Amino acid sequence: MYYLGIDLHKDESHVAVLDDDAEVVEEIRVTNANLDDVAEEYAGAKAALEATSNYYTVYDTLDEHLDVVIADPTQTKAIGYAEVKNDRLDARLLAQLRRVGMIAESYVPSEELRERRALVRGRKRLVEKRTDFKNEVHSLLDKHGITYDWDPFSVNGREILAGEDFSLGVVGDQLMESFLSIIDELTAQIEELETLIEETAASLEETQLLMTIPGVSFYSSLLITSEIGEIDRFDEAKQVVSYAGRDPVVRDSGDSRTEGSISKRGSGDLRWILVQCVQTAVHRCNDPYLGRFYARLKQRKNHQIAIVATARKLLVSIFHMLEREEVYDPPEVSA
Repeated sequence: MYYLGIDLHKDESHVAVLDDDAEVVEEIRVTNANLDDVAEEYAGAKAALEATSNYYTVYDTLDEHLDVVIADPTQTKAIGYAEVKNDRLDARLLAQLRRVGMIAESYVPSEELRERRALVRGRKRLVEKRTDFKNEVHSLLDKHGITYDWDPFSVNGREILAGEDFSLGVVGDQLMESFLSIIDELTAQIEELETLIEETAASLEETQLLMTIPGVSFYSSLLITSEIGEIDRFDEAKQVVSYAGRDPVVRDSGDSRTEGSISKRGSGDLRWILVQCVQTAVHRCNDPYLGRFYARLKQRKNHQIAIVATARKLLVSIFHMLEREEVYDPPEVSA
């Protein structure tokens, strides 16, 4: 049996091949486009590569010939704590860890889930870019000493900005026109993505289940399910909580045990959308289950702690809903 460790970069990778006795059989640097040749040569071998931004395509290529796993660098601590790091040593270390079964594996979503993730993450990035340019508009008005109580992006605000009596000078006017034009283009692109998001979410049973939760929309339900992935890979709620980074960091020292802030492992987008859903459920939809929990906790803690804890509670409910294929029906709320 051979064991391959692959240190993956954008265009090329360093590959280390070990045998059963941990002896180095081969070490090569190869372009990613030619990794399939290496995989074919060592077909049937066990391989490992680290999770990077471009690993999906490489994984799919290797998986046709090798028993390949993705190493989570944040949990495969031997990788993270190596005192000397270079491509050759990283590849060799991955191969050694694969040989002894000590790889902390990272979840590899299906191609369908990857598409859904790309869709909702893309929409989020466009909204963030639009917010950046809206802030540029506010900054431009502030720099020119304009005081206003109207929304620059409303119909009325646009009329004021386009009026003959409104001027920020030649440069200011040109910048304002450019910023507003970019905002309009981003809005159009966002709306196109939202149409596709609604169509996708409406076609899936799991997203339809989540949309029975007050404050959960087409977009948030699709983001949550795409980030969580297949629910049956979790045996219990605390596993999905840990996957989302909503579990507390525990420190054991002697006879003492303390719990700190949340670990923030896993998807930041998942943690973000859970908080957004909770904010809506508690403050706009007046959901009694989450609202009561938030209110009780806020009496003893601050708003941020209460919201984060409520988001964790929502995630536990989501786990049980998806696991049991049930609509939102929390205890002590049903008639």
